[in-house]
Parts: sequence; structure tokens; C-alpha cells
Amino acid sequence: MSNQIKVVIGDRLGKGQNIARGVEAAGGIPILIAGVGADMKVGDTMHKEQAEFGMSFCGSGGAGAVTAKTKYGYDVEFGLRSIDAGITALRNGKKVIGFGFMDVEELGRRMTEEYKKLHG
Repeated sequence: MSNQIKVVIGDRLGKGQNIARGVEAAGGIPILIAGVGADMKVGDTMHKEQAEFGMSFCGSGGAGAVTAKTKYGYDVEFGLRSIDAGITALRNGKKVIGFGFMDVEELGRRMTEEYKKLHG
């Protein structure tokens, strides 16, 4: 693992800028996938960038995470609707976490801080 945590962010509607700001605020490196349908590219981007974890956002919170698991075998949790649920998923060793739409800075910040706590 590098000194900084790489976090991939893919949002079905092409958003995620607020989450990226939160990742940066926590000292991480956000890799924000541009464009509509970005959630479906989370696994590919994580694999290419050798990212520590990824977050996928769509209406159901599952499509991008399930695709990452199917294609690369990443441990996933999806259908999440809160920051605390995402923290629990990280604690349970998940690499790709699927949320409903939640483009909030606090999510990126807290997830990155938690990853740092868990992996020093």
C-alpha cells in the first residue's frame, strides 16, 4: 500500500465531486470516474489503479459493486444507505461498497479515515 489511500468513486449520474473532496480532506487520493454510468467502471478502475477500496453509487446501490465482484472477485457489500453502514462494511473487509445516491463530503472523509485506522 502506498502512503496515501487511493479511493475509486463511481456514480451512475456522473456525480461524486463532494465525496472526492471528503477523501482529499482525509488525506486520500480520490479517483473520480467521469461520466454517466461511472458506477459500472469501479472494478476496472480499481484494478488498473491498484486502489485500496472503491465506492459505487446508483439507485439500488448494487450494480457497480456486483459488476466489480463478478469481474475481479472483490469482496463487496451493496444496497447501503448510510455512512455508518459503509464504515461497518470496511470493518468487515469489503473492498467495493455500493451505496444509493449520497454525494456528500462526510462520506468520503469518514470512509477514508476509517480505512486508515484499520490498515495503519
